[in-house]
Amino acid sequence: MSEYSETVSWSSFLKSIASVSGDLSSFTAPPFILSPVSLSEFSQYWGAYQDLFLGVAQINKQNYEAYYPQIRSIKSPDVTRMLAVLQWYLATLKCQYTSRTQKGAFEKKPLNPFLGEVFVGKWENNESKKSDTIFLSEQVSHHPPVNAFAVFNEENNIQVQGYSQIKTSFSKTLKLNVKQQGHAILETNGNSFLITFPSLHLEGMLVAAPYVELEDTSYIQSSCGMIWRIEYSGKGYFSGQKNSFKANLYKDAKAMEKNEKPIFTVNGQWSGVSTIFDGNKEVLFSDQSKHQPQPLKVKPIENQHNLESRKAWDDVAKAIELGDMKLISQTKNKLENNQRELRKKEAKEKKPWENRWFKKVDVIKTKTEPDFEGDTINKLVALAELSGISIKNIQSGSKTGTKEHKKATTASHWSFVMDNWLNEKEITI
Repeated sequence: MSEYSETVSWSSFLKSIASVSGDLSSFTAPPFILSPVSLSEFSQYWGAYQDLFLGVAQINKQNYEAYYPQIRSIKSPDVTRMLAVLQWYLATLKCQYTSRTQKGAFEKKPLNPFLGEVFVGKWENNESKKSDTIFLSEQVSHHPPVNAFAVFNEENNIQVQGYSQIKTSFSKTLKLNVKQQGHAILETNGNSFLITFPSLHLEGMLVAAPYVELEDTSYIQSSCGMIWRIEYSGKGYFSGQKNSFKANLYKDAKAMEKNEKPIFTVNGQWSGVSTIFDGNKEVLFSDQSKHQPQPLKVKPIENQHNLESRKAWDDVAKAIELGDMKLISQTKNKLENNQRELRKKEAKEKKPWENRWFKKVDVIKTKTEPDFEGDTINKLVALAELSGISIKNIQSGSKTGTKEHKKATTASHWSFVMDNWLNEKEITI
Protein backbone atom coordinates (compact mmCIF):
# COMPACT_ATOMS: atom_id res chain seq x y z
CA MET A 1 0.00 0.00 0.00
CA SER A 2 1.36 3.43 -0.92
CA GLU A 3 1.97 6.15 1.68
CA TYR A 4 -0.83 8.18 0.13
CA SER A 5 -3.37 5.36 0.27
CA GLU A 6 -2.35 4.57 3.86
CA THR A 7 -3.03 8.19 4.79
CA VAL A 8 -6.40 8.13 3.09
CA SER A 9 -7.27 4.80 4.75
CA TRP A 10 -6.28 6.13 8.17
CA SER A 11 -8.38 9.26 7.66
CA SER A 12 -11.36 7.14 6.62
CA PHE A 13 -10.85 4.90 9.65
CA LEU A 14 -10.87 7.88 12.03
CA LYS A 15 -14.09 9.17 10.49
CA SER A 16 -15.78 5.77 10.77
CA ILE A 17 -14.70 5.10 14.36
CA ALA A 18 -15.66 8.62 15.45
CA SER A 19 -19.21 7.94 14.27
CA VAL A 20 -19.59 4.96 16.63
CA SER A 21 -21.17 5.70 20.00
CA GLY A 22 -20.65 3.59 23.10
CA ASP A 23 -18.38 0.56 23.50
CA LEU A 24 -16.07 -0.21 20.58
CA SER A 25 -15.17 -3.77 21.61
CA SER A 26 -17.26 -5.24 18.77
CA PHE A 27 -16.09 -2.67 16.20
CA THR A 28 -14.54 -4.32 13.13
CA ALA A 29 -11.17 -2.75 12.44
CA PRO A 30 -9.98 -2.33 8.84
CA PRO A 31 -7.29 -4.83 7.82
CA PHE A 32 -4.48 -2.29 7.44
CA ILE A 33 -4.34 -1.52 11.18
CA LEU A 34 -4.51 -5.13 12.35
CA SER A 35 -1.66 -6.80 14.20
CA PRO A 36 -0.92 -10.46 13.31
CA VAL A 37 -0.97 -11.28 17.03
CA SER A 38 -4.03 -12.28 19.05
CA LEU A 39 -4.84 -10.37 22.21
CA SER A 40 -4.72 -13.71 24.04
CA GLU A 41 -0.90 -13.54 23.81
CA PHE A 42 -0.63 -10.25 25.70
CA SER A 43 -1.08 -11.79 29.16
CA GLN A 44 2.30 -13.50 28.83
CA TYR A 45 3.89 -10.17 29.76
CA TRP A 46 3.03 -10.87 33.40
CA GLY A 47 5.80 -13.46 33.42
CA ALA A 48 8.18 -12.09 30.79
CA TYR A 49 10.65 -10.68 33.33
CA GLN A 50 11.47 -13.98 35.01
CA ASP A 51 14.28 -12.54 37.16
CA LEU A 52 11.94 -10.00 38.73
CA PHE A 53 8.95 -12.35 38.96
CA LEU A 54 10.83 -15.19 40.66
CA GLY A 55 12.83 -12.71 42.72
CA VAL A 56 9.69 -11.78 44.67
CA ALA A 57 9.42 -15.38 45.88
CA GLN A 58 13.01 -15.54 47.10
CA ILE A 59 12.89 -12.70 49.64
CA ASN A 60 13.31 -13.80 53.26
CA LYS A 61 14.57 -12.58 56.65
CA GLN A 62 18.15 -13.46 55.79
CA ASN A 63 18.48 -11.65 52.44
CA TYR A 64 15.93 -8.82 52.36
CA GLU A 65 18.48 -6.06 53.01
CA ALA A 66 20.61 -7.17 50.07
CA TYR A 67 17.89 -6.73 47.43
CA TYR A 68 18.12 -2.92 47.37
CA PRO A 69 21.49 -2.02 48.94
CA GLN A 70 21.14 1.59 47.75
CA ILE A 71 18.05 1.99 49.96
CA ARG A 72 19.25 2.20 53.56
CA SER A 73 15.96 2.55 55.43
CA ILE A 74 14.34 -0.80 54.59
CA LYS A 75 13.28 -2.33 57.90
CA SER A 76 11.60 -5.64 57.07
CA PRO A 77 11.18 -8.37 54.43
CA ASP A 78 7.62 -7.10 53.88
CA VAL A 79 8.92 -3.71 52.74
CA THR A 80 11.48 -5.31 50.42
CA ARG A 81 8.74 -7.53 49.02
CA MET A 82 6.51 -4.51 48.32
CA LEU A 83 9.39 -2.82 46.50
CA ALA A 84 10.10 -5.97 44.48
CA VAL A 85 6.44 -6.40 43.54
CA LEU A 86 6.31 -2.79 42.32
CA GLN A 87 9.51 -3.19 40.29
CA TRP A 88 8.19 -6.37 38.67
CA TYR A 89 4.80 -4.75 38.01
CA LEU A 90 6.37 -1.71 36.32
CA ALA A 91 8.34 -4.06 34.06
CA THR A 92 5.12 -5.84 33.05
CA LEU A 93 3.60 -2.47 32.10
CA LYS A 94 6.54 -1.73 29.84
CA CYS A 95 6.22 -5.11 28.17
CA GLN A 96 2.44 -4.88 27.80
CA TYR A 97 2.20 -1.35 26.50
CA THR A 98 5.46 -0.26 24.82
CA SER A 99 7.21 -3.40 23.54
CA ARG A 100 5.45 -3.19 20.17
CA THR A 101 6.29 0.47 19.52
CA GLN A 102 9.96 0.66 20.48
CA LYS A 103 11.38 0.22 16.97
CA GLY A 104 9.47 2.97 15.25
CA ALA A 105 6.32 0.93 14.68
CA PHE A 106 2.94 2.19 15.83
CA GLU A 107 0.42 0.40 18.00
CA LYS A 108 -1.88 -1.82 15.94
CA LYS A 109 -5.10 -3.51 16.94
CA PRO A 110 -4.55 -7.12 18.03
CA LEU A 111 -6.82 -9.85 16.76
CA ASN A 112 -9.91 -10.39 18.91
CA PRO A 113 -9.74 -13.87 20.51
CA PHE A 114 -12.68 -16.17 19.95
CA LEU A 115 -14.46 -17.96 22.79
CA GLY A 116 -12.32 -20.84 24.03
CA GLU A 117 -9.14 -19.64 22.35
CA VAL A 118 -6.05 -20.52 24.39
CA PHE A 119 -2.39 -19.58 24.34
CA VAL A 120 0.14 -21.57 26.37
CA GLY A 121 3.88 -21.72 26.85
CA LYS A 122 6.68 -21.86 29.38
CA TRP A 123 9.85 -20.16 30.51
CA GLU A 124 12.55 -22.77 31.02
CA ASN A 125 14.77 -22.04 34.00
CA ASN A 126 16.74 -25.23 34.83
CA GLU A 127 16.74 -28.95 34.05
CA SER A 128 13.82 -29.77 36.35
CA LYS A 129 10.29 -29.36 34.97
CA LYS A 130 9.22 -28.09 38.40
CA SER A 131 11.49 -25.07 37.90
CA ASP A 132 9.79 -24.08 34.62
CA THR A 133 7.33 -21.21 34.78
CA ILE A 134 4.04 -22.13 33.09
CA PHE A 135 1.82 -19.65 31.26
CA LEU A 136 -1.86 -20.22 30.43
CA SER A 137 -4.28 -17.83 28.74
CA GLU A 138 -7.91 -18.53 27.91
CA GLN A 139 -10.63 -16.44 26.32
CA VAL A 140 -13.41 -17.17 28.78
CA SER A 141 -16.00 -14.84 27.23
CA HIS A 142 -16.50 -13.25 23.82
CA HIS A 143 -19.44 -10.94 24.54
CA PRO A 144 -18.17 -9.13 26.54
CA PRO A 145 -14.55 -10.00 25.68
CA VAL A 146 -12.76 -11.38 28.76
CA ASN A 147 -9.31 -12.96 28.85
CA ALA A 148 -8.14 -14.92 31.90
CA PHE A 149 -4.55 -15.93 32.61
CA ALA A 150 -2.30 -17.76 35.06
CA VAL A 151 1.49 -17.76 35.46
CA PHE A 152 2.97 -20.15 38.01
CA ASN A 153 6.24 -21.73 39.10
CA GLU A 154 5.94 -24.77 41.35
CA GLU A 155 9.53 -24.90 42.60
CA ASN A 156 9.55 -21.25 43.65
CA ASN A 157 5.98 -21.35 45.00
CA ILE A 158 4.76 -18.27 43.14
CA GLN A 159 1.68 -17.66 41.01
CA VAL A 160 -0.11 -14.72 39.48
CA GLN A 161 -3.58 -15.11 38.02
CA GLY A 162 -6.23 -12.70 36.87
CA TYR A 163 -8.52 -11.57 34.11
CA SER A 164 -9.24 -8.44 32.13
CA GLN A 165 -12.34 -7.12 30.45
CA ILE A 166 -11.88 -3.95 28.42
CA LYS A 167 -14.35 -1.32 27.36
CA THR A 168 -13.29 1.07 24.62
CA SER A 169 -14.77 4.36 23.48
CA PHE A 170 -13.82 7.22 21.20
CA SER A 171 -13.91 10.79 22.50
CA LYS A 172 -14.84 13.94 20.60
CA THR A 173 -11.16 14.94 20.71
CA LEU A 174 -10.31 11.81 18.67
CA LYS A 175 -8.80 9.95 21.62
CA LEU A 176 -9.37 6.22 22.00
CA ASN A 177 -10.10 5.48 25.67
CA VAL A 178 -9.85 2.06 27.31
CA LYS A 179 -11.32 1.24 30.73
CA GLN A 180 -10.48 -2.08 32.34
CA GLN A 181 -12.42 -4.37 34.64
CA GLY A 182 -10.71 -7.19 36.47
CA HIS A 183 -7.61 -7.64 38.59
CA ALA A 184 -4.56 -9.82 39.19
CA ILE A 185 -3.67 -11.69 42.38
CA LEU A 186 -0.06 -12.55 43.11
CA GLU A 187 0.60 -15.30 45.67
CA THR A 188 3.92 -16.51 47.06
CA ASN A 189 5.03 -18.19 50.28
CA GLY A 190 2.04 -17.11 52.35
CA ASN A 191 1.92 -13.56 50.95
CA SER A 192 -0.75 -12.31 48.59
CA PHE A 193 -1.22 -9.09 46.62
CA LEU A 194 -4.26 -7.62 44.88
CA ILE A 195 -3.29 -5.65 41.76
CA THR A 196 -5.78 -3.40 40.00
CA PHE A 197 -5.44 -2.17 36.41
CA PRO A 198 -5.05 1.42 35.19
CA SER A 199 -7.11 3.01 32.46
CA LEU A 200 -5.36 3.93 29.24
CA HIS A 201 -5.78 5.81 26.02
CA LEU A 202 -4.10 5.97 22.62
CA GLU A 203 -2.09 9.08 21.83
CA GLY A 204 -0.96 10.01 18.32
CA MET A 205 -4.18 9.07 16.56
CA LEU A 206 -4.29 12.22 14.43
CA VAL A 207 -0.79 11.68 13.05
CA ALA A 208 -1.39 7.96 12.36
CA ALA A 209 1.22 6.85 14.92
CA PRO A 210 -0.76 5.68 17.97
CA TYR A 211 0.91 4.64 21.20
CA VAL A 212 -0.43 3.73 24.64
CA GLU A 213 -0.44 6.13 27.58
CA LEU A 214 -1.68 5.06 31.01
CA GLU A 215 -3.89 7.26 33.19
CA ASP A 216 -5.76 7.46 36.48
CA THR A 217 -4.72 5.31 39.47
CA SER A 218 -4.04 1.68 40.27
CA TYR A 219 -3.29 -0.10 43.56
CA ILE A 220 -1.23 -2.99 44.91
CA GLN A 221 -2.66 -4.17 48.24
CA SER A 222 -0.62 -6.68 50.27
CA SER A 223 -1.89 -9.18 52.82
CA CYS A 224 0.63 -7.62 55.26
CA GLY A 225 -1.49 -4.43 55.16
CA MET A 226 0.80 -2.17 53.12
CA ILE A 227 -0.52 -0.64 49.90
CA TRP A 228 0.90 1.11 46.85
CA ARG A 229 -1.05 3.92 45.21
CA ILE A 230 0.25 4.42 41.67
CA GLU A 231 -0.76 7.54 39.73
CA TYR A 232 -0.12 7.77 35.98
CA SER A 233 0.38 10.77 33.73
CA GLY A 234 1.76 11.42 30.28
CA LYS A 235 3.52 14.06 28.30
CA GLY A 236 1.50 17.27 28.16
CA TYR A 237 1.51 19.75 25.32
CA PHE A 238 4.14 21.93 26.99
CA SER A 239 5.68 19.79 29.72
CA GLY A 240 5.89 16.36 31.30
CA GLN A 241 7.40 13.03 30.31
CA LYS A 242 5.88 10.17 28.40
CA ASN A 243 4.84 7.19 30.57
CA SER A 244 5.24 9.04 33.88
CA PHE A 245 4.09 7.71 37.23
CA LYS A 246 4.27 8.38 40.95
CA ALA A 247 3.89 5.57 43.49
CA ASN A 248 3.45 6.06 47.23
CA LEU A 249 3.80 3.18 49.68
CA TYR A 250 1.64 3.43 52.82
CA LYS A 251 1.55 1.28 55.95
CA ASP A 252 -2.14 0.62 55.28
CA ALA A 253 -5.19 1.93 53.44
CA LYS A 254 -6.22 4.17 56.36
CA ALA A 255 -2.88 5.98 56.20
CA MET A 256 -3.38 6.36 52.45
CA GLU A 257 -6.87 7.81 52.82
CA LYS A 258 -5.60 10.26 55.46
CA ASN A 259 -2.77 11.19 53.10
CA GLU A 260 -0.18 10.47 55.78
CA LYS A 261 3.52 10.56 54.98
CA PRO A 262 4.31 7.52 52.82
CA ILE A 263 6.98 4.96 53.72
CA PHE A 264 8.50 5.44 50.26
CA THR A 265 7.79 7.46 47.13
CA VAL A 266 8.89 6.28 43.68
CA ASN A 267 8.87 8.62 40.65
CA GLY A 268 9.84 8.27 37.02
CA GLN A 269 8.84 6.50 33.83
CA TRP A 270 7.28 3.06 34.05
CA SER A 271 8.89 2.34 30.68
CA GLY A 272 12.32 3.63 31.72
CA VAL A 273 14.14 4.93 34.78
CA SER A 274 12.58 5.58 38.19
CA THR A 275 14.00 6.87 41.47
CA ILE A 276 13.03 6.45 45.11
CA PHE A 277 13.31 8.83 48.05
CA ASP A 278 15.27 7.22 50.88
CA GLY A 279 14.75 9.79 53.60
CA ASN A 280 15.82 13.05 52.00
CA LYS A 281 18.05 11.33 49.47
CA GLU A 282 16.86 10.40 45.96
CA VAL A 283 18.45 7.20 44.63
CA LEU A 284 17.91 4.89 41.66
CA PHE A 285 15.01 2.49 42.06
CA SER A 286 14.75 0.77 38.70
CA ASP A 287 16.25 1.03 35.22
CA GLN A 288 14.17 -1.01 32.80
CA SER A 289 17.07 -1.27 30.35
CA LYS A 290 18.93 -3.42 32.90
CA HIS A 291 16.29 -6.17 32.71
CA GLN A 292 15.44 -8.03 29.52
CA PRO A 293 12.22 -9.99 28.97
CA GLN A 294 12.74 -13.71 28.55
CA PRO A 295 11.02 -15.13 25.45
CA LEU A 296 8.19 -17.55 26.09
CA LYS A 297 8.78 -21.00 24.63
CA VAL A 298 5.79 -21.97 22.49
CA LYS A 299 5.25 -25.22 20.56
CA PRO A 300 5.60 -25.15 16.76
CA ILE A 301 2.29 -24.44 15.05
CA GLU A 302 2.12 -27.93 13.56
CA ASN A 303 2.08 -29.38 17.10
CA GLN A 304 -0.63 -27.08 18.41
CA HIS A 305 -4.30 -27.79 19.13
CA ASN A 306 -6.87 -26.09 16.86
CA LEU A 307 -7.90 -23.84 19.76
CA GLU A 308 -4.37 -22.49 20.27
CA SER A 309 -3.98 -18.93 19.06
CA ARG A 310 -1.13 -19.17 16.61
CA LYS A 311 -2.57 -22.20 14.84
CA ALA A 312 -6.11 -20.83 14.77
CA TRP A 313 -5.03 -17.44 13.36
CA ASP A 314 -2.16 -18.71 11.19
CA ASP A 315 -3.77 -17.98 7.81
CA VAL A 316 -4.90 -14.53 8.96
CA ALA A 317 -1.47 -13.69 10.38
CA LYS A 318 0.25 -14.71 7.14
CA ALA A 319 -2.14 -12.52 5.13
CA ILE A 320 -1.43 -9.56 7.44
CA GLU A 321 2.32 -10.06 7.05
CA LEU A 322 1.87 -10.09 3.28
CA GLY A 323 -0.24 -6.92 3.42
CA ASP A 324 -2.89 -8.61 1.25
CA MET A 325 -6.08 -6.78 2.27
CA LYS A 326 -8.40 -9.07 0.34
CA LEU A 327 -6.82 -12.22 1.76
CA ILE A 328 -6.92 -10.75 5.29
CA SER A 329 -10.66 -10.19 5.00
CA GLN A 330 -11.28 -13.64 3.51
CA THR A 331 -9.31 -15.59 6.10
CA LYS A 332 -10.55 -13.53 9.03
CA ASN A 333 -14.19 -13.80 7.93
CA LYS A 334 -13.83 -17.58 7.50
CA LEU A 335 -12.61 -18.05 11.07
CA GLU A 336 -15.19 -15.70 12.56
CA ASN A 337 -18.07 -17.24 10.59
CA ASN A 338 -17.04 -20.71 11.78
CA GLN A 339 -17.20 -19.43 15.34
CA ARG A 340 -20.67 -17.98 14.79
CA GLU A 341 -21.88 -21.34 13.46
CA LEU A 342 -20.50 -23.09 16.55
CA ARG A 343 -22.37 -20.68 18.83
CA LYS A 344 -25.59 -21.31 16.86
CA LYS A 345 -25.11 -25.06 17.17
CA GLU A 346 -24.50 -24.80 20.91
CA ALA A 347 -27.62 -22.69 21.35
CA LYS A 348 -29.71 -25.12 19.30
CA GLU A 349 -28.47 -28.13 21.26
CA LYS A 350 -28.65 -26.20 24.55
CA LYS A 351 -25.03 -27.07 25.29
CA PRO A 352 -23.19 -23.85 26.16
CA TRP A 353 -19.42 -23.67 25.81
CA GLU A 354 -17.51 -25.01 28.84
CA ASN A 355 -14.39 -23.14 29.94
CA ARG A 356 -11.22 -25.16 30.43
CA TRP A 357 -9.11 -23.79 33.29
CA PHE A 358 -11.06 -20.89 34.77
CA LYS A 359 -14.32 -20.74 36.68
CA LYS A 360 -16.63 -17.78 37.06
CA VAL A 361 -17.50 -17.26 40.72
CA ASP A 362 -20.33 -15.15 42.11
CA VAL A 363 -18.52 -13.62 45.09
CA ILE A 364 -21.66 -12.30 46.77
CA LYS A 365 -23.28 -15.75 46.63
CA THR A 366 -20.21 -17.74 47.70
CA LYS A 367 -19.59 -15.51 50.73
CA THR A 368 -22.70 -17.16 52.20
CA GLU A 369 -21.42 -20.68 51.44
CA PRO A 370 -18.93 -21.78 54.14
CA ASP A 371 -17.94 -24.93 52.22
CA PHE A 372 -16.79 -22.95 49.17
CA GLU A 373 -13.24 -24.02 48.21
CA GLY A 374 -12.16 -20.90 46.40
CA ASP A 375 -8.94 -19.87 48.12
CA THR A 376 -7.99 -17.16 45.62
CA ILE A 377 -11.50 -15.71 45.64
CA ASN A 378 -11.35 -15.59 49.45
CA LYS A 379 -8.05 -13.73 49.18
CA LEU A 380 -9.62 -11.32 46.69
CA VAL A 381 -12.37 -10.54 49.19
CA ALA A 382 -9.93 -10.15 52.11
CA LEU A 383 -7.52 -7.92 50.16
CA ALA A 384 -10.36 -5.81 48.79
CA GLU A 385 -11.64 -5.25 52.32
CA LEU A 386 -8.15 -4.18 53.47
CA SER A 387 -7.87 -1.65 50.65
CA GLY A 388 -11.43 -0.40 50.40
CA ILE A 389 -11.50 -1.47 46.75
CA SER A 390 -14.84 -2.58 45.34
CA ILE A 391 -15.26 -6.24 44.35
CA LYS A 392 -18.25 -5.39 42.17
CA ASN A 393 -18.08 -5.56 38.38
CA ILE A 394 -17.07 -1.97 37.75
CA GLN A 395 -13.88 -0.25 36.64
CA SER A 396 -10.77 -1.86 38.15
CA GLY A 397 -9.56 -0.08 41.27
CA SER A 398 -12.84 1.69 42.01
CA LYS A 399 -13.43 2.29 45.69
CA THR A 400 -16.41 1.27 47.78
CA GLY A 401 -18.75 4.16 48.42
CA THR A 402 -18.59 5.53 44.88
CA LYS A 403 -21.72 5.98 42.77
CA GLU A 404 -20.60 3.14 40.48
CA HIS A 405 -20.13 0.79 43.44
CA LYS A 406 -23.52 1.59 44.93
CA LYS A 407 -25.24 1.22 41.57
CA ALA A 408 -23.61 -2.12 40.61
CA THR A 409 -25.38 -5.33 41.66
CA THR A 410 -22.99 -8.06 40.46
CA ALA A 411 -19.61 -9.26 41.72
CA SER A 412 -18.60 -12.22 39.58
CA HIS A 413 -14.91 -12.94 38.99
CA TRP A 414 -12.86 -15.51 37.10
CA SER A 415 -10.64 -17.82 39.14
CA PHE A 416 -7.98 -20.28 37.97
CA VAL A 417 -8.68 -23.95 38.79
CA MET A 418 -5.34 -25.75 39.01
CA ASP A 419 -6.92 -29.21 39.03
CA ASN A 420 -8.47 -28.52 35.62
CA TRP A 421 -5.01 -27.82 34.21
CA LEU A 422 -3.45 -30.85 35.91
CA ASN A 423 -6.18 -33.03 34.37
CA GLU A 424 -5.89 -31.43 30.90
CA LYS A 425 -5.67 -34.12 28.21
CA GLU A 426 -5.68 -32.24 24.89
CA ILE A 427 -3.49 -29.16 25.25
CA THR A 428 0.14 -29.46 26.29
CA ILE A 429 2.97 -27.02 26.92
